[in-house]
Amino acid sequence: MGPAVYQTDFPNLNLLKKGKVRDVYDLGEHLLMVASDRISAFDVVMPNPIPDKGKILTKISLFWFNVMTSLVKNHVVSSNVEEYPQSCRPYAEFLKDRSMLVKKAEPLTIECIVRGYLSGSGWNSYQQDCTVCGIRLPEGLKESEKLPEPIFTPSTKADVGHDINIDFEEAAKLIGPDLAEKAKSLSLAVYQKGAELAAERGIIIADTKFEFGTIGNDLILIDEVLTPDSSRFWPKSAYEPGRSQKSFDKQYLRDYLNTLKWDKTPPAPTLPDDVIENTRNKYLEALTILTDTVHGI
Repeated sequence: MGPAVYQTDFPNLNLLKKGKVRDVYDLGEHLLMVASDRISAFDVVMPNPIPDKGKILTKISLFWFNVMTSLVKNHVVSSNVEEYPQSCRPYAEFLKDRSMLVKKAEPLTIECIVRGYLSGSGWNSYQQDCTVCGIRLPEGLKESEKLPEPIFTPSTKADVGHDINIDFEEAAKLIGPDLAEKAKSLSLAVYQKGAELAAERGIIIADTKFEFGTIGNDLILIDEVLTPDSSRFWPKSAYEPGRSQKSFDKQYLRDYLNTLKWDKTPPAPTLPDDVIENTRNKYLEALTILTDTVHGI
């Protein structure tokens, strides 16, 4: 286990954006995307990092980007630090295993969410009127139950605060009907392929969030793909509808935070050592199961 990385500091590089997890640098022709060990819950960044989390997320994303190349193009140029521009060389050891050199794309202004199971905000919505993001579902479904077929449930994209679930018609207004249809089709296809592969290895991907961007007329997959940060990963062996599930994702952290008297606004509470360690272990277990190796982490 290496030292945890809460934030990056590369004086010679141009910091473009600092997200909840990733710091993005503009290198001119390409972007440098660096995954820190920060973790957020309820859209609030925790004060404690999870050691190696950025490396784990990067390795899982690279695995999926490679798997999905037959379905959709992606933004990855290289993850080999030796192939990065000369300006990155002073930071090579820091960047190793937690960064990607990527193409510049124009991100869509919506989050592309696919749900294969009824959980989280989808379950909350279903309990009110049997719909999720305007999609009517059969009556009598249980919490965590598998849906008749995966559904596309987009949301707004907020840099600060909470994303808001929207229906497909609203998404089409935001990005245009043709682009919305393409994003929906690709999201469902990528989810279906990923869910099938993960199921073969013992993980249920209950739902996930994709980000897409455009380069010219191409719609490509960007950011991260099917990670424990962007998805709900459930162990197949322990799955039982009608309740919340054990997980390999940050639901464990959310569950812990729900035991506290915290109003889910900044500042977030300090995390105890055992919660940090257990969260790390869950992420590492997801990487191990999906890719058959811990890749030296």
